[in-house]
Amino acid sequence: MTRRVADCRDMPSEMACTLTIAGEEDEVVAAATQHAVSVHGHQDNAELRQMVRDGLKDEVSV
Repeated sequence: MTRRVADCRDMPSEMACTLTIAGEEDEVVAAATQHAVSVHGHQDNAELRQMVRDGLKDEVSV
């Protein structure tokens, strides 16, 4: 199974956050949403979760 990645560097932010979260898609969406709420001050709602999901990428192996 391909792991999915959420990378804060891909999102517009004034904080220059560098956090990257990788794992199964639902796990990453949950963790990235928690991060967006607790660190970036977003509200946890369906729109935020969809934005996170839409921004996920497949993990690239090196």
